[in-house]
Amino acid sequence: MFFHLIDAETDEIVSAMEGGSFTLHTGFTEIQHDHEIEWRFGSSRTLINTAGKRNLLPKFKDRVQIQRQTGDLTITNITNEHTGVYELSIDFGQRELQKKFIVTVYAPVPVPVITRYSPECSSLSSAKSSKSVLLCSVLNVSHVTLSWYKGNSLLSNISVSDLSISLSLPLEVEYKDENTYSCVVNNPVSTQTKHLDFDQLCQTCSD
Repeated sequence: MFFHLIDAETDEIVSAMEGGSFTLHTGFTEIQHDHEIEWRFGSSRTLINTAGKRNLLPKFKDRVQIQRQTGDLTITNITNEHTGVYELSIDFGQRELQKKFIVTVYAPVPVPVITRYSPECSSLSSAKSSKSVLLCSVLNVSHVTLSWYKGNSLLSNISVSDLSISLSLPLEVEYKDENTYSCVVNNPVSTQTKHLDFDQLCQTCSD
């Protein structure tokens, strides 16, 4: 009696940045030529390659690299279209390895902008103990966290997973804490920081 065993490994989560590349590893240092490797993509399980021959969707044209010795799959010059589930199958004859990679491609985050909630700056310039409400904002973002820090201490944050929205986070501060605050926006693949400069904010208001 012939048995065909299937080894299903735990799904692997992969994050990558638009314009860059990602590599999905088979986990082997060398695969024999008679072992059949298949890489498939998406819910339709579209075949990317089989037995060394490529059958590419337009989104993969000139972007796919298969490492001959290990079977590792590399996608270059990636966009959001390359987000999805990639399935690896290696047939060793009487045993088959199956593994899924859940890939998410993120856009790099923009530099946040800090503005005064109120346009007047006279109170800041006349009394160092005056308080001011500041807004840290980013435009057209998704899957990000926006945070206020005082030094290295987290003061507040907000996260969003919706697509292409504008996000703002307020903070009330005292003028005597000048240059100790920063606003940070990040996603799984990139981070941008804007440091608070009270003098620059007041100059912007006076202009």
